[in-house]
Amino acid sequence: MSTVESSPALTSSPGADSAPGAGASVETGDSAPVPPRIVPKKHAPRLRALDGLRLIAALMVAAYHYGGRDGEVTGAWGTSPQLQFPTLHTWFAYGCLGVQIFFVISGFVICMSGWGRSLRSFFASRVSRLMPAYWAAIVIVTAVFALPVVAYHAVSPSDALVNLTLMQQPLGADRVLGVCWTLWAEVRFYALFALCVVLPGATRQRVILFCAGWTLAAAIAQEAREPLLDLILMPEYAPFFIGGVGLYLVHRDRRDAYAWGIVLVSWLIGQHYAVARLWHAPDPQFFSNRSSTGIILVVTLGFVAVAAVALGWLNRANWPWLTVAGALTYPFYLVHEHLGWVAIKAYHQSLGIPSYATALLTVVTMLILAWLLNRFVEDRLTPRLRSALSKPR
Repeated sequence: MSTVESSPALTSSPGADSAPGAGASVETGDSAPVPPRIVPKKHAPRLRALDGLRLIAALMVAAYHYGGRDGEVTGAWGTSPQLQFPTLHTWFAYGCLGVQIFFVISGFVICMSGWGRSLRSFFASRVSRLMPAYWAAIVIVTAVFALPVVAYHAVSPSDALVNLTLMQQPLGADRVLGVCWTLWAEVRFYALFALCVVLPGATRQRVILFCAGWTLAAAIAQEAREPLLDLILMPEYAPFFIGGVGLYLVHRDRRDAYAWGIVLVSWLIGQHYAVARLWHAPDPQFFSNRSSTGIILVVTLGFVAVAAVALGWLNRANWPWLTVAGALTYPFYLVHEHLGWVAIKAYHQSLGIPSYATALLTVVTMLILAWLLNRFVEDRLTPRLRSALSKPR
């Protein structure tokens, strides 16, 4: 789910963490100190291909929620999605791996956006990016589910208020948004990265140590089976975040052997966790059967796609509409599942629209809602919130 942004970040030459002699005066032939000429750092061009990849990951998750699983969506269709999509439901079941791809993208983007930033600036950037659309989604879904014509369970008023903090999962409250568990994983990643990298100052060596240390600690946590360690270190998702961070190091210097090592180890561990969690032996009681080969292939394609962005192979994919796609991804991701149930039931059961057309119409409807959230919520509140949180006190 990143739930993330690919904003341009300040860059430096590959492998150079700081310019030598920065801030010192320059001696001339007359031995008179002359203030150094300050050259503004240039912003890296926006990686629009990464925006497109984020939307693809979000659409994968939507395909899974609409046709790759049963549960609440069965009530929206009136029957199991297996009957609605007799062939495609097996493919849609792999869409849940879009979350792992989101985490790889998030690792890349958070390392990029956190490089050279103060802790205050990093915190302001993350909060202002996540919360406005999230708050709006909580309010909208809660309000829609409270309508008498919508036959879905609405959380209690108390739990709805707790959801506004993004702390509902550790506090044991009912979730308004089914996808918010991925945001809780993102928040923990942000906290680890902020404390270990942003606070002391991002350097190549520090980022490499962070990746290596987290990888080892997560493996130890898995073996120890200690709930607190699992909560903090997230062994199941750590390799995807770490792999994304490694790919950003590759983006800075494609010849960095340590960065490639981080990516390789993260892919090897990540595919293991994905198979362990999502594979099961063929069983008619299960909705669908994902093969271990298929899971490994999807995880691999996710890493390869982000690597292609990191290496600049997709720089030609610089179409402006990809920026729009990137802007819509996060609000779409927030609202698509629960409000998608309402749209599916209205289109399919009330209006009698065929299942494939209903799925497409539901995606389009959620994209339109995402555009409205981006236009009237994010565009207005995000800059103001970032500015308020960035001001020194």
